[in-house]
Amino acid sequence: MARLIKCAKLGMELEGFDEPPFPGPKGQEIYENISKQAWQQWIAKQTMLINEYRLASYDPKAKAFLAQERDKFLFEGNNEMPEGYVPPQP
Repeated sequence: MARLIKCAKLGMELEGFDEPPFPGPKGQEIYENISKQAWQQWIAKQTMLINEYRLASYDPKAKAFLAQERDKFLFEGNNEMPEGYVPPQP
């Protein structure tokens, strides 16, 4: 049976993770408060940020930036797009 949680991002009771998405206190906080659906939204946003800012996954500054943006997106309701961002046309 799926584990249901009250999602801090979406404000609804939704399916939660089976285990934290990564180790440590922040992974545990996400496990307890963020739904799989909200996490998928974050993954899409993270991919867009990596592409728009041409971030390198091995760069500590890029990792810190993405962690900060993840917290803003998941817990603060911030969904700002990068300056000059033009969404892809269908």
